[in-house]
Amino acid sequence: MKIRIEIEEGIAEDEVVIRCSSLTKQVAAVQRAVSDVTNVSERLPFYKGNTEYYLPLDEILFFETDEGGICAHTGDEVYRTKYKLYELEDILPGVFMRVSKSTILNTAHIYSIDRNLTASSVVAFYGTHKQVYVSRYYYKPLIRKLEEKRLKYEK
Repeated sequence: MKIRIEIEEGIAEDEVVIRCSSLTKQVAAVQRAVSDVTNVSERLPFYKGNTEYYLPLDEILFFETDEGGICAHTGDEVYRTKYKLYELEDILPGVFMRVSKSTILNTAHIYSIDRNLTASSVVAFYGTHKQVYVSRYYYKPLIRKLEEKRLKYEK
């Protein structure tokens, strides 16, 4: 696979084009990686009272459902969003992952996982007291995703 960067002064917006003979796993992985890098700084509308906020996605620790809808948690705040969890799964970058029926978390903020073989495991985040539960069904995929990230950074 060749990678080429062309610098063109005066263009309005950066563009990444992938040319390939077929959509292989390797090409799809490159597309996901580029998408993840560009979407982390993307902002979605969040709400608190009558105020609308536009937070970068990399500030979000996790999304979870409660009786009032979907909440987005940062280290010290909680905001509402109008999206459903299944919609968020489609639009969030690859650092986010569903870990239970009611929770999507940002894997980049995981500090620790307290594994429980008979029930849900508990994920703690850097710099906050907030925690989420990972169901047994999602535990192994989460560990695989964290392992893939670790291997990427070791190279």
